[in-house]
Amino acid sequence: MTIVPGDQVEFVDLPDRSFGDPLRTVDAASTVRIVQVERTEHPAAHRHPVSEKVISVVEGTGAVYVDGTFTKLGRGDLVHVPADAAHATVPDPGETMLLVCFFPHRKLAENLEETDIDVMTAATDG
Repeated sequence: MTIVPGDQVEFVDLPDRSFGDPLRTVDAASTVRIVQVERTEHPAAHRHPVSEKVISVVEGTGAVYVDGTFTKLGRGDLVHVPADAAHATVPDPGETMLLVCFFPHRKLAENLEETDIDVMTAATDG
């Protein structure tokens, strides 16, 4: 068993979001990320080509974009994102979203591709 105190999670900045990997030193097949998402004017989608992802919304409201479709989200919602699906979480104006994301694949560096898909433009074009 491993317990990681919340105040010991180190965060890394990525486009449109920051994340912490509380299990970075644990030898496990799966992993979890704590993600804080701020609203930006041009949020970009990303994908995880190796595995699916499960997102739990802890705080905030907004929408999730998955392969061209937006769906409203709020506290307590759970989202399954299939492997290789372009996706992004977009907070409502004035909101910050706190998410916990679960991955069955341990190494994020092997399972993250940033895209040039501006989800706001993709939503209005589609």
